[in-house]
Amino acid sequence: MAERLVNCPRCGAKVAWRTDNPWRPFCSEHCKTMDLGAWASESYRIPVVEYDDVDEQDLLNLPADNAGKPPLN
Repeated sequence: MAERLVNCPRCGAKVAWRTDNPWRPFCSEHCKTMDLGAWASESYRIPVVEYDDVDEQDLLNLPADNAGKPPLN
């Protein structure tokens, strides 16, 4: 069976996906540390959508394909 290769999320280098790789999915300790540092310094952020002007009940009454989107006025 061929060895599975993945791209390092930090630098893009090809990395063997093996249980004996202590930095998996990264290619090295350096890439793993740099990625952790980016999270710690808040360089990576998960976007938040706030609907201050939308009533919560309006969101609950949206059709399934529009769930979570504010109503169009």
